[in-house]
Amino acid sequence: MWLSVSLLADAARAEALSDALMEHGALTVSIDDADAGTAAEQPQFGEPGHLPESLWARSRVVALFDPDDDIEACLADAARQVGLSPLPEFSVEYVAEQNWVQLTQSQFEPIHVTDGLWIVPSWHEAPDPRAVNIRLDPGMAFGTGSHPTTRLCLRWLMDTVRPGLSVLDYGCGSGILAIAAARFGAARVVGVDIDEKAVEAAGGNAQENGVEIELRQSDRPVGERFDLVIANILTNPLCALAPAIAACVAPGGRLALSGVLESQTAQVIEAYSPWLQLTVGATDDGWVRLEGRQP
Repeated sequence: MWLSVSLLADAARAEALSDALMEHGALTVSIDDADAGTAAEQPQFGEPGHLPESLWARSRVVALFDPDDDIEACLADAARQVGLSPLPEFSVEYVAEQNWVQLTQSQFEPIHVTDGLWIVPSWHEAPDPRAVNIRLDPGMAFGTGSHPTTRLCLRWLMDTVRPGLSVLDYGCGSGILAIAAARFGAARVVGVDIDEKAVEAAGGNAQENGVEIELRQSDRPVGERFDLVIANILTNPLCALAPAIAACVAPGGRLALSGVLESQTAQVIEAYSPWLQLTVGATDDGWVRLEGRQP
């Protein structure tokens, strides 16, 4: 048994309270929107180095304690440290020990991307054996198929990959897009990432799916051109890398970018305008896929 303690804090104190609770005995602490699931919910979006300026106006701080701890004393000390007086009301729940592997697996069901394409964890049977089923488990590298940006990219690949074409997955993460391109019949697929762990994960995932992709761990220019180039990263790195990514698109080749919020569309289009014209190809839950063709 563990004790889960929940209390409210404003945006100015939530993070400091989280740190103080860890200092005074909490095993773990999380912060979320106290109004999540209501009309007052406040979505938070950010990128590394450009995080939201503040947390939620009403933040819920949840701390996990050992059942033998003096909860009130720990909370009082932490609250005093951050200037919360008197101690806010809090609730306590018992959390039973669980099979965390089984619990985690239960949260990942097969993902239906589009007609004829599923992402299937290894512990599930494929819902449609006739479809393209990509075997992929959640791991250390980004990309399981559950995020709208990944789905946008997978749909683009399904529509554009043809036998004989070469494909570059720029920032390949788990390798899901490179694997999909290979499964759709691309003649040659290359995945590049600066993260060594991502490249290792992509290699294992490619082997699990029985496809061959060339994987490179590098932060240097690719130095080749491809018929299709796809990059699912984030707006700021996409803009910074615009010259390098655009240089990978062969004459007459096509480019697809995702990881871009609708509000950031103009910023990315402007960044790539010296090399090729981008337009919005599709949207999904506030995210866009930008597409362009090299002259």
